[in-house]
Amino acid sequence: MYFRYMPTSLKLQIKTLPNEPGVYQYFDKEGVIIYIGKAKNLQKRVASYFNKNHENGKTRVLVKKIVLIKHIVVHTETDALLLENNLIKKYKPRYNVLLKDDKSYPWICIKKERFPRVFMTRRVVKDGSEYYGPYTSVRTVRVLLDLIKELYPLRTCNYDLSHQNINEGKYKVCLEYHLKNCKGACEALETEANYASSTKEIRNIIKGNFKESIEKFEKMMYSFAQNMQFEEAQKIKDKLHLLSNYQSKSTIVNPSINNVDVFSIISDETHGYANFLKISNGSIIQSHTIEIKKKLDETDTELLELFIVEIRQRFDSQSPEIYVPFKVNLGESVKVTVPKLGDKKRILELSERNAKYYRQEQFKQIKIVDPDRHVKRIMAQMKKDLRLSEEPRHIECFDNSNIQGTNPVAACVVFKDGKPSKKEYRHYNIKTVDGPDDFASMEEVVYRRYKRLLSEDEPLPQLIIVDGGKGQLSSALKSLDILGLRGKIAIIGIAKRLEEIYYPGDPIPLYLDKKSETLKITQYLRNEAHRFGITFHRNKRSKSAIQSELEQIPAIGKQTITTLLRRFKSAKRIKEASFDNLKEVVGNARATKVYQYFHPEKKDV
Repeated sequence: MYFRYMPTSLKLQIKTLPNEPGVYQYFDKEGVIIYIGKAKNLQKRVASYFNKNHENGKTRVLVKKIVLIKHIVVHTETDALLLENNLIKKYKPRYNVLLKDDKSYPWICIKKERFPRVFMTRRVVKDGSEYYGPYTSVRTVRVLLDLIKELYPLRTCNYDLSHQNINEGKYKVCLEYHLKNCKGACEALETEANYASSTKEIRNIIKGNFKESIEKFEKMMYSFAQNMQFEEAQKIKDKLHLLSNYQSKSTIVNPSINNVDVFSIISDETHGYANFLKISNGSIIQSHTIEIKKKLDETDTELLELFIVEIRQRFDSQSPEIYVPFKVNLGESVKVTVPKLGDKKRILELSERNAKYYRQEQFKQIKIVDPDRHVKRIMAQMKKDLRLSEEPRHIECFDNSNIQGTNPVAACVVFKDGKPSKKEYRHYNIKTVDGPDDFASMEEVVYRRYKRLLSEDEPLPQLIIVDGGKGQLSSALKSLDILGLRGKIAIIGIAKRLEEIYYPGDPIPLYLDKKSETLKITQYLRNEAHRFGITFHRNKRSKSAIQSELEQIPAIGKQTITTLLRRFKSAKRIKEASFDNLKEVVGNARATKVYQYFHPEKKDV
C-alpha cells in the first residue's frame, strides 16, 4: 500500500481534503502540475490513488512523483467537469489526456450589415455577425452555400449599402444582376424586407429546417401557374426539386429528433476514438471525430465525459439533450439519454460506425507510417482478448493431415509479430502412429518440435495454437508435460465449427467477436497451417501413388524407379516413352521389362 509509505505531509494533505465535489491538482518536486482530476468527493478520490496497488505502470509512476496536492471546491459535479477541462487545456499536464486539434474549421457567416452577405470563413470576428459551425468538412459548406445561391439571389459585393449611399446613387448594378444572381439592392431594386425574409429562410436551411422555404416556394409555384406564367413556375419547381433533394440526402432519421447532440466512443488498449453528431430536424448538420491517446488507462466513460465537455464548448452547442452509448454524469442541465431501440438507437449506431471507420483509417495510416505502433497495438489486443500473461510475439500453430490414415503428416507454421515467418515453417512425417489417430499424431509432433527447440537452445513461442478442440489440446498438453513446459508456454485450441477457443482445464470455450483482429489473426494461423500441411500431404500422396505403380513392374527395384523418375519426371511420361529412350537410361534388359509391362500387346521389342 502506497499510503503506508508516503510522507507525512501528503497524509496530512489528504486527511484535510473536504468531502465535497471539486478539482484536484498533483504537483511534482519542481512545482509542475503533472495531473488534474475531478471528483464527486475530493477526499475519497484522492485517497484512492494512495491506498491501493495500481496495475497500470504509468499510474504507479504518477503516484510516486506527487509531492503536493491542491484543490478547488465547486458546487456541482458539472462545474467540476467544466473546470477540469479548462484547467487541462491551460496547463497541459503530462499525465492528462489532451484533446489536441490545431485545425481551423470553416464557418458560414451571415454578416451584420444592411443586406447581409452569406459566405464561408475560417475567422470568427466578434462584430455582431452570425456564425454557424464550425464544420469539419469544407465540401459540406460549399454544397450548402451552392444550394443557398441557387435558391436565393443574394449580393456578393462588399459595398456599404447604407440608405445615404443608395439614395446618392453611388453604386451601379453589376454582372451578377444581369445574370439574375442578385436583385440589385445597390440601386434600391430590392426591398430590405424582402431581403430579410430570404435571410431568415437561409438561417432555417442552415439549421436543417426546410419547412418554411418549401412552403414559400410551393405557394409561388402555384401562383405563377394560375397566372399562366409557366416558365416562372418551372423555375420555382426546379428550386423545390433542389431543396427536396438536399433535404432527402441530409435527413437520416425522423425529423422529430431535433436539437440533439450524439456522442459515441470505441477504444483499444492505447487510444480512444470519439465521434460527435449534431442533429437538427432529423438532419446531421455537424460531425466531428478525433483520436484520444490514453495516459493512465482511462475508462471509456472518463474519455467520453471529457470529449463531450470539450466539443460542446468548442462548437458552442446549447442542445438540451444528448444521446450516448452508456450513462455519463454531466449534471442536471443536460438530459442524458441512452437509446435502446428505434430511430434514436439508429442515430447512435451511425455515430459509432463513424468512430469505427475513423479508427480503421487511422490504422491504415499507422501501418504505413509507423509499423511498430501497429504491431504493438495488435499484440496488446491479442494479449487482452486471449487472456495471456504476455504479448504473443512468437506464435506457432499445428495441424494434422491424412486420408483414412494414409500418408499421415503434420505441419507447424510460425508467426512473428502477427506475420508469417515462412522460413521457419516445418512439416513432419508421422512415425509412431498407425491409422487415422489425430490425437496421437498431435502428441507426437508437438513433442518432436519442442524437444528439438530445447536441445538446440532455440527460443520458445509465447503461444501455441492447436487446430482442433479439446481432444487435440489434451494431446498437445501431454507432450508439454513430458518436456516440463506446462505453464511456461500458453496453449489454446481452436475448433473449426463455431471458432470456439479452448483453454487447458476449462470445458467452456471462449467466443471472440467475429470482426475482431485477434480472431482474424488466429484464423489466419489455422488456415496457413492447414494449407501448408495439406500441400505436403498431397505431394507425398502423389509421389507414393506414382512409385506404387512403378513398383508393380516385376524385377524392377527402387534404384531403377528413381533413375527413371529423375529422367522422365512422371509415371505418365515413362509409360509414353519409346523403348529406345528407356534403353538409353536403364539399359536393354530393364528397358525391355518396363516397356513390355506398359505395352503387353508389343511382345517383340
